[in-house]
This record gives sequence, structure tokens and C-alpha cells, in this order.
Amino acid sequence: MSAKYQIRVFGKEGCDKCHTLNQRLDKLLAKDSFADFEKRYCDVESVDGLVAFAEAECINPSRIPAMLVTAWDAEADEYVPVQTAQPGAKDSVCKKSKLYQYLGLQTDYSGTGVISPKMIQSVLAEAAT
Repeated sequence: MSAKYQIRVFGKEGCDKCHTLNQRLDKLLAKDSFADFEKRYCDVESVDGLVAFAEAECINPSRIPAMLVTAWDAEADEYVPVQTAQPGAKDSVCKKSKLYQYLGLQTDYSGTGVISPKMIQSVLAEAAT
């Protein structure tokens, strides 16, 4: 274990929105205030990425790119998804992009289809509280 939290990013090569999400996360995680977080990229077109995606059990495959916040569980000896404080609650920042039960985001293609830096910061702030 190297970080308290691991953000699993689900995407695929050649996807502009996936590239943008990765860049935005990298920029945030470079700041000292996010030292407890690390990123793990999961390419859903690879076997390992597809397995990680299937194990997440909470992301719609039609809404990639997506991210899931996990926390180190010493007893389980692995990172496990962080549950949201209020499953399904309306969120004025993340709107329909926020996952229902776990902390994370998925692309809302019925809206702008963009996961903004403000959305990412909101989810990470919830994890850190």
C-alpha cells in the first residue's frame, strides 16, 4: 500500500474524454493537498482493466470514462470502494455523473459528457472527510 486512497480510472485508448479525465486527475493529484490519493488507470480494452471494471460492479459501461474512489482496508489487504454518505442523494455539483452507492463519477452523456475538475474535487473532498 502506498496511498490511503486509490482512484481507479476506467477508460480506453483513443478516447478524448478519457484523456481529459486523466489529465485533470493528474493535475489535482500533483498538489500536496491530495497526497493521500493515487491514480490507477484501468484500460477497459485490456484483460486487467476489464477485470477491474467488472469487480467495480457499479459503473455503466456506456458511461466511460469513469472513476471510483477506493480506500486501503488493512483487514482485507486491498483497496475497497468507499461508500457515499448518502446513496442516491441529489448533488448540485456532480449531478447525474455521481455514482449512486460508491464515491465516484461516470460520464453523463445525456448532459455535457464532461467530468469537470470541480466534480472531481467534490468527490475527493467527500472521501477525505
